[in-house]
Amino acid sequence: MFDRISFVDKLLFTKHLSTMLKAGIPIAESIDTLAKQTRSRAMGKVLTQILADVQNGQSLGSALKKFPRVFDELYVSLISVGEESGKLDENFEYLVKQLGKDNALRGKIQGALMYPGLVLTATVVMGTFISLFILPQLVDFFGAFQMELPLPTKILLAIANYMKSYGILTIVGIIGCAFLLSLFVATPFGKPIWHRFLLRIPLVGEMITYGQLARFSRNLGVLLGSGVPLTRSLEVTGQSLSSIPFSNAVLVLSKNLTKGKTIGETMEKEDLQLFPLLVSRMVQVGEKSGKLEDVLLYLGDFYEEEIDTISKNLSTILEPVLLITIGLVVGFVAVAIIGPIYDLTGSISSQ
Repeated sequence: MFDRISFVDKLLFTKHLSTMLKAGIPIAESIDTLAKQTRSRAMGKVLTQILADVQNGQSLGSALKKFPRVFDELYVSLISVGEESGKLDENFEYLVKQLGKDNALRGKIQGALMYPGLVLTATVVMGTFISLFILPQLVDFFGAFQMELPLPTKILLAIANYMKSYGILTIVGIIGCAFLLSLFVATPFGKPIWHRFLLRIPLVGEMITYGQLARFSRNLGVLLGSGVPLTRSLEVTGQSLSSIPFSNAVLVLSKNLTKGKTIGETMEKEDLQLFPLLVSRMVQVGEKSGKLEDVLLYLGDFYEEEIDTISKNLSTILEPVLLITIGLVVGFVAVAIIGPIYDLTGSISSQ
């Protein structure tokens, strides 16, 4: 049931609850109002259960913690600290900004990958259609020619013969391999391997890295600004990252912090190559100056701007590459088909 609650539902709930708390409306009354007004049935059921817990004397943080698929550790920690410090309305404002930036960041990454994804999807669909329904017809067509075929046509006929005999089996095999890969990626053993592989892909890996650095910096800065202890902030931040290598690296920072080391020193001395030198040096400056929170929030904004730059470069680079590749394939097929037909009509006309 709770899987159907969208990110937008959570964002709207947080924004509306923040507004109502700033207006002085009690928590229970605010949640009751939002539960009745939400259009999402799943969100309505969650809010109804949260309202019941709050009315029974539980804290809002404890009530939210029962729904980890909806409210993550970062969310719950900020609410719990806000309740303890009497700054719940301020921490809700933090969350509204945080969720808004997360949504914007997600949109930037999806927008950057949308055009290449659409082109590649269309190419695969058209290629599959041609391979299964067009190329097999060419085998019989060119087989009737009593003439020496040019090399491009021979290559195309070899592909056509293969697709005629094993085309469906090949497509099924590719789909099966993709399905097995998805199962492997979902396992505790395969998921870290897949995440490390994604980080090594040119441009895409760089975009993922910058996205994780932006989230790490912003989440840690927000948690520290709301009064969460540094060690706990690192643990919660590590759990909020979607990339397992980055999540593990942040947990290493948290463990070393308990040994008396600073974050900046650990980033440089430990094998944490995921964090660029810029991050470690600026974190060290923030730790020495007592303005670590401000430095982290600056780094979050910096890496979001880097994602903007990469997204623009990605479209600029991939667009001509994809067009040239598709053009070469179309040109090869055209030459392979038209060439022997032209030679045949030429020989007929000469007779």
